[in-house]
Amino acid sequence: MSKKELSPAQSQELLGILKARFEKNMNRHKDLEWAKIQERLESNSEKLWTLDEMEVTGGEPDVIGFDPHTGEYIFYDCAAESPKERRSLCYDRKALDARKANKPDNSAMDAAAEMGIEMLTEAQYHDLQKLGNFDTKTSSWLVTPPDIRKLGGAIFGDYRYGKVFIYHNGADSYYAARGFRGSLRV
Repeated sequence: MSKKELSPAQSQELLGILKARFEKNMNRHKDLEWAKIQERLESNSEKLWTLDEMEVTGGEPDVIGFDPHTGEYIFYDCAAESPKERRSLCYDRKALDARKANKPDNSAMDAAAEMGIEMLTEAQYHDLQKLGNFDTKTSSWLVTPPDIRKLGGAIFGDYRYGKVFIYHNGADSYYAARGFRGSLRV
């Protein structure tokens, strides 16, 4: 078994969790069928491993769509708050390396890459918020436009006062209530 592969027992446990979440949250994927999604997952062990990484870090991944052009199912982290095991991270490696003291353990971009996911963009974050109210007590780093990042900043989003807010911070900052959310195409 390779590093990025689950045992048969782990795979079955994860598929059970994902199926239960899928059935509980049909508003996220009204016209999709679990059997087809499961078939795709069972034939792609590395993507299943990535979904497990999303799960064990608190992301609660769920299907939020299907891309008819590529034939891929789209998963987002759908935990109510930014995934607990992915918080207290600065934005990227450049920001982490620039910190002189009190460095966090990792950066959000590096952690996402290690897991095999893409961090949500601002547009994807707005799409996620149409499916429910997420990050009402936390916030999530988002893929930052190059012009903002070049100036030392990074963006993050949250949901307060019935609205989605996108803010900025220094990319080297990190907070106990800020993590990141990701997406995966299978």
